[in-house]
Amino acid sequence: MSQRAFGLNCTLTPSPAASSTQKMLDLLLEAIAGHGVATSSARVVDHDVKPGVTADEGNGDEWPALRKQVMAADILVMATPIWMGQPSSIAKRVTERMDAFLSEIDEQGRYPTFGRVAIVGVVGNEDGAHHVTAELYQALADVGFTIPAGSSAYWVGEAMGDVDFKDLDRVPKKTTETINTLASNAVHLARLLKKDPYPAPK
Repeated sequence: MSQRAFGLNCTLTPSPAASSTQKMLDLLLEAIAGHGVATSSARVVDHDVKPGVTADEGNGDEWPALRKQVMAADILVMATPIWMGQPSSIAKRVTERMDAFLSEIDEQGRYPTFGRVAIVGVVGNEDGAHHVTAELYQALADVGFTIPAGSSAYWVGEAMGDVDFKDLDRVPKKTTETINTLASNAVHLARLLKKDPYPAPK
């Protein structure tokens, strides 16, 4: 049963600069790929994603191409830094654009995203990983994604410190364990949903 995972890096840092968020995303995708899943990703800030809540805001909007990859995947991996205790503005724009899924619920009450799994990765030099996870998982569940068991994968450095996740020589054992558990649960859940999709509500 072929599966695909697609990652959205919601860093504020354009390519080709190094990104701690990209490092976390790559680790998650690598763990998912270890279960035989094809993976790919995009750095959202490199694309002209217009503000709005529709599927296509026109005028060169590049969200439709990213959305197409989201919808082609069984697993969405969304990674963001923490800024002022919040998900990045890029992450918030992505969830705003996903609001369009709510206008695409079919006559039987099924969301276009039903059957797709979403997981979150978070990095930062301040507290807030649980809050950021809660915001993103709530938004992703609201628009129809299914969240697997377990924590988000996160790393939080010393508050106001100058060491970033990308600068670590070694990923902490607990972070690696969490990444592996989250990846395994996401793949397992996606396979179950692919084999036995959600039924139409009665």
